[in-house]
Amino acid sequence: MSDRRTPQQALAALLEHYAPARLLTVGRTIQPAVDAYCAAHPCQLDRTDQAPLPQALAAQRYDLAIVADCLEHLPRREGLELLGCIRNLNASRLVVLVDLDASGWPLTDFYALALQASERFQRDGQTLTLFTYDLLDYKQVPDWLNAKFWANPHLFGKYWW
Repeated sequence: MSDRRTPQQALAALLEHYAPARLLTVGRTIQPAVDAYCAAHPCQLDRTDQAPLPQALAAQRYDLAIVADCLEHLPRREGLELLGCIRNLNASRLVVLVDLDASGWPLTDFYALALQASERFQRDGQTLTLFTYDLLDYKQVPDWLNAKFWANPHLFGKYWW
């Protein structure tokens, strides 16, 4: 459990780290960390509380998508489709802030979408979990993927089939 930071502080840190120029937020409530970031940085912000995404937003690409106060209000199947579509089509980086008890989702659903549990926050009997996904580092390069294990090491990286 994270006793040092609040969920908004964690979101602010992620926003500063990724520095998105195009940002999508999905959820019922406005996240103060997002507004503070957009006030201090040049950023195009699109917001919605709809799932699936409205057509105008579904056709765009974002540097970062934040889903907060959303999955707790959706049927599990719609939530899975929403996260999968955002991850696959709309953003290379995804941040999800969810109350697992209120949503009824098992952790394995998030892991199946390649999301990583980054932090947990507890206050007044409620526990929020922060999940992150970054296409650039969600999977480590396997140690066997190099010239040492290639059939013809002198040809490694030269030809593509």
